[in-house]
Amino acid sequence: MSFAPVAPTIHIPPTKIANDTHVIHQVQPALGEPIFVFLNSMLILGKEPMIVDTGSPANRTQWQEDVFSLVDPKDVRWIFLSHDDVDHSGNLEEAMTACPNATLVCNWAMVERHTNCFDFPLDRCRWLMDGESLDIGDRVLQAVRPPVFDSPTTRGLYDPSTGVYWAADAFASPVPDPHMAIADLDKEFWHEMLKVFSMGAVSPWLSMVDPVKFGHCVDRIQNLDITTIASGHSPILEGALIDEAFARIRMSPTLDPPVLPDHSVLQQIIAAVSQPPT
Repeated sequence: MSFAPVAPTIHIPPTKIANDTHVIHQVQPALGEPIFVFLNSMLILGKEPMIVDTGSPANRTQWQEDVFSLVDPKDVRWIFLSHDDVDHSGNLEEAMTACPNATLVCNWAMVERHTNCFDFPLDRCRWLMDGESLDIGDRVLQAVRPPVFDSPTTRGLYDPSTGVYWAADAFASPVPDPHMAIADLDKEFWHEMLKVFSMGAVSPWLSMVDPVKFGHCVDRIQNLDITTIASGHSPILEGALIDEAFARIRMSPTLDPPVLPDHSVLQQIIAAVSQPPT
């Protein structure tokens, strides 16, 4: 395994994935590996525009430029926070300030966990729990927790009008090239990345759960009429790849957890980045 210094964040313009629906991209190199990790968020336009997650602080200026090139901040009516991790909430304060007419869609657990980082304007909040719905004018969105998650505050978001499901951290898969789609990947590589990131980086508890009970959780999402899965850390999933991704995630409780990098790997990374560039 070879290591190289971390490269700058790569900008990919927003991608339209459905009617009135755009994914906002940030891509960064994985630490110590020649692969790239997405840090996506999403924007739903329409009668009452909604920002879905707010990106990371490292990409603040570009994130704002991308989002507000598609919508006037004064027109934004909703900001949906899927969970409280910094790569999803990193520009929350800036978004709430820039969008004075927006209501923050969060939940009680998120406020309790994240208050030390953000002063929630409770009079501008709408608590939305798993299983509940939200009318945003020309569509009714459903909060449905994905089967894989790393924060107990997590809710995914399903839009029946487009078939788009925002899966938060679920289905995470880095890519060797930031411009590659899932369909471009070697299947064995993709399956391994799903395992490593689902069971290693996002939900290490998967190896401890009952496969039958977990299967019911997967059914709950898969039985939605999903045509497109957008998530924080993967290229878009469409068509037959959706069922294949669900099948791989469903296997998680029966798999051995991946072996993650230890301190010896950290030492290799430090040694590699300390070398002068060739």
